[in-house]
Amino acid sequence: MVGVYDICARVQNGFRARLGRIAVPETKLNLSVSRVLYNQGFVLSVTRGTHIGPDATYTPTTNLNIAERRLWLTLKYYQDSPVLRKMNCISKPSRRIDCTASQLRTLAAGKSWGIVKGIIPGEIMIVSTTKGIMEVQDAVKNGLGGVLLARAS
Repeated sequence: MVGVYDICARVQNGFRARLGRIAVPETKLNLSVSRVLYNQGFVLSVTRGTHIGPDATYTPTTNLNIAERRLWLTLKYYQDSPVLRKMNCISKPSRRIDCTASQLRTLAAGKSWGIVKGIIPGEIMIVSTTKGIMEVQDAVKNGLGGVLLARAS
């Protein structure tokens, strides 16, 4: 769960500082969350690279270079304002929020469930399911439940 906090903070701080690109450590969790943000249109591109910058040519990640590998996210702006305004975590290490498929359907419809508010138009919710990390609408289409990770608007 610590990685979810890290990528949420890095992305939100990058948008607040009006940066063009940000670097996050290259992990499976960060790659999956970045992929969801890219597919939903919150970031312009996701590329692999080192701590210095994105790679010009493909470089595989090995045990020798894993410490310096990064994912570079190109942030997206519209009319000089950030596309992503807010990104925060839902589950905490002290309180993990699991949802069934029907509970996710309730949240996707915009209704609250327990302590979690439903999503509003223009907002996404990222869920960790047995089929991988995906957006709540995709989890509902596939009939999956999972752990609520983050929400972005």
